[in-house]
Amino acid sequence: MTPTLELVLVRPKEDGNVGAVARVARNFGVDGIVLVAPRAALGPEARRRSMMGLDLLEHARVVPTFEAAVAGADLVVGSTDTSTGRSNAYLRRSVSPERLGEMLRPLEGTVAIVLGPEDNGLGRDELRRCDLLVHVPARREAPTLNLSHAAALILYGILRGRAPGDPASTPAPESVPLNGREKELLLTRIADVAERTGYPAHKRQGLVLLVRRLLGRATPSEAELRMLLGFMRGIARRERRAHG
Repeated sequence: MTPTLELVLVRPKEDGNVGAVARVARNFGVDGIVLVAPRAALGPEARRRSMMGLDLLEHARVVPTFEAAVAGADLVVGSTDTSTGRSNAYLRRSVSPERLGEMLRPLEGTVAIVLGPEDNGLGRDELRRCDLLVHVPARREAPTLNLSHAAALILYGILRGRAPGDPASTPAPESVPLNGREKELLLTRIADVAERTGYPAHKRQGLVLLVRRLLGRATPSEAELRMLLGFMRGIARRERRAHG
């Protein structure tokens, strides 16, 4: 009943790091790896360091763009080495790996865990596309982790947080099916209604990002998304009638 986990590596620079990530991905139950425009070919060093993760490495999907990598995901979780607790700093608000594991426990669907390149991390546009961010706490004077170390800590936290309950217990563990397509449609509808109702243009991108992160933390079910979509359709119909 746990979700399918895909590990997305954006523009990885060192093939040895990719191999090491494949190894920890196997350790912690990742189902697949996606490489976005890798900057180094996967050579002998990557295979040597992958160890028991060689199968994941050899079957890694290579895509040219970030959007192509996450297009099939129901929930996109980006990693960041800079986090903030400020309520209005939507771009960088994050959860811990353990909290992420707890959130993923009842979910069904495909979850993409995204790690940025070794030299500069995920860009702002990529962060905006993420539904949720995860941050590994570290010392302020040295907050950046090696790619494979970051992957290991995040995946370890997920594994601990999503430890399965007893399906024979009462009540049985809840199952929450995700639907990434309807989530994206809802965000599009919200942006459309914001435009139609005259919401300030310079605030619309921030509004959509705020709602994306709210949905990322709440992980609404398919049925809940459909109800929200129905509500948004009702607003749109009323707005069209009001304007003839």
